[in-house]
Amino acid sequence: MIKKKELLILSRLRQNSRESLTRMSRATRIPVSTIFDRLQACQKSVITKHTTLLNFSKLGFNAIVNIMIKIPREKRDELKQYLETHRNINSIYKINNGFDFMVEGIFKSIQQVDEFMDNLESRYPIETTQIYYIVEDIKRESFLTRENSLDLVI
Repeated sequence: MIKKKELLILSRLRQNSRESLTRMSRATRIPVSTIFDRLQACQKSVITKHTTLLNFSKLGFNAIVNIMIKIPREKRDELKQYLETHRNINSIYKINNGFDFMVEGIFKSIQQVDEFMDNLESRYPIETTQIYYIVEDIKRESFLTRENSLDLVI
C-alpha cells in the first residue's frame, strides 16, 4: 500500500513535474532527502513514464480523434502491431462492450483521418468502427493532482 507522504509527492509531481525538490519540500513539509528517496522508489514501481503534454493544434494537428474498433479475434494481434507502429497513433487501449480497441489518433486534417480509416478498412476485416472527433480538451491528466483526491487511494 502506498503511504500518504508518497501520494502527496506524486500529487505535486502530477501538478508540475518540473517543480524543484526544495520547493516541493517547503510546500509539503517533507525533507528533500525523503522526497528524493520516495521518488527513487516510485520510479521502479508507480511512475511509468515522464512526458510532456502538447497542444497539438498549435503544431498544426487539428484533427484529434478517438476511434473504437471491432475486429475478428484472429486479426487482433496483427491490427495491434500495425497501430503500435503507425506514426499518427498516440494511444491504444484494449476495451470491451462491443469493441476491441480504442485508439487516439493525431492528424493534420479530417482528410488525413479519412485516408487513415480507408487504409485501415482495406487492410483488415474490420467489423465496426466509431469515430469521435475531439472538439475541445476540457480536462486532461488531473487525477490525483489535488490533495483532496488523495484519500481515494488510501
